[in-house]
Amino acid sequence: MEYQNILFEEIETGIARLTLDRPQRMNAYDVRTAQECVDALGRYASDDSLRALVLTGAGRGFCSGGDIRSTEDEEIAESRLIGHATVMREGFHALTRTLHQLEKPVIAMVNGPAMAGGLTLALLCDLRIASDRAKLGDTSGTVGLLPDEGGAWLFPRFLGLEKALRMTMFGEVYDAREAKELGLVGEVVPHDELEEHVLGLARTLAQKAPLAVRLAKRMMIRGQESTLTQSLDDAELAVTIANDSEDVQEGVRAFIEGRPPVFQGR
Repeated sequence: MEYQNILFEEIETGIARLTLDRPQRMNAYDVRTAQECVDALGRYASDDSLRALVLTGAGRGFCSGGDIRSTEDEEIAESRLIGHATVMREGFHALTRTLHQLEKPVIAMVNGPAMAGGLTLALLCDLRIASDRAKLGDTSGTVGLLPDEGGAWLFPRFLGLEKALRMTMFGEVYDAREAKELGLVGEVVPHDELEEHVLGLARTLAQKAPLAVRLAKRMMIRGQESTLTQSLDDAELAVTIANDSEDVQEGVRAFIEGRPPVFQGR
């Protein structure tokens, strides 16, 4: 797929970066942008040499949500049965599902505003590191829209129901420090240090045992929607993969020999 609205590149050994590249629209997404992201995430998922992904936005913003000026999306909606639902299903909902089901780690580098669907996008990542200039919130209701990209499911899980309703109903926007206190981001760092800090985390992830990282993430994500018994069943299946792997053998040898392990993902 030829990308027009995103950039996808391996920036260091084992580390990829996906950049929303519509700075003139504060990286607002349309159907094409979402489909390009899904394609890039598929490339990341299928390339065993890539072990960590940084997701960010070009210019001053992370993502301002859906592009309400998109004439292309309006044309799709007008020409298709249940048109607006089709736009969501083929666009951002496909991206939401892809990120939610992705077993490899993704770090959101929140370099600027992350609003409405942009906040949803950040919350779908495993780690969220925000610039001290970032702002986060749900502004969809200010134009009569809904948290329909997955926000209605995600926001209460991060904020609790009352705070999520308050954010959406009042269109509240939080600065980075407030967002951290609320649990929307895990860290806030000075803007000029953001990229190097996030790359440091990605480098650490890229050196971890890939099987263990993927299985641990899978177990925890599934565990949010299952009982303890179901989670323990998942764990029993996962250890049959991890415990007999070459990576575990290497990890044990390295521990005994007093050296850093070199994991191959096997």
